[in-house]
Amino acid sequence: MTTRPEASLAQRKRQLVSDELSQAALNLLAQKGFDAVTVDEIAAAAGMSKRTFFRYFASKEDVVVQFLGEMGAGMRAELAGRPAEESPSVALRHTVWVPIDACAGHAEQALRVVQLILGTPALHARFLERQAQWRDELAGELADRLGLGSATGLHPRLAAGMALTAFDVVLQLWSASDGAEDPAELTDRAFATIAPALDALPV
Repeated sequence: MTTRPEASLAQRKRQLVSDELSQAALNLLAQKGFDAVTVDEIAAAAGMSKRTFFRYFASKEDVVVQFLGEMGAGMRAELAGRPAEESPSVALRHTVWVPIDACAGHAEQALRVVQLILGTPALHARFLERQAQWRDELAGELADRLGLGSATGLHPRLAAGMALTAFDVVLQLWSASDGAEDPAELTDRAFATIAPALDALPV
């Protein structure tokens, strides 16, 4: 009877440690650049040992990969939960807005993390890898919403790909402007441009 609460407490503690390490790593990486930060510095900033860091992450890059994984999970959950009567363009705009809104809520730090990812070739490559995975996941959700038999058909993959391209362009413009551009306005403009194609009947 006591093992379940203990397991839950252990999971919460593990998540807390992971979050603290991730936050410390992203702060340092964004401030100093990917190559200039060591695992020792990350562990020290989090008030933990290097050994503890490696219990949670295989490398500095792994911290960013986990961050991207959480971003993708949030988008998929949002699309799955959107009202069935929404058009694809509206549902996908809300989907893409989830990570952008999270960035806007912590604008200065998020901007530096985005600039870090886009400006570090190894991290940008992992970002693009993740986007390919997100496209397949979002295409699956779209196929279900549209009553299509397969997520590998033309329309769901194109729609998911266009939405993620819009997401990528918004991040790039926000990053290049050093935060001067409004990500909300950029997102609205991007989806106004691609909405007719997103809402075209499946073929």
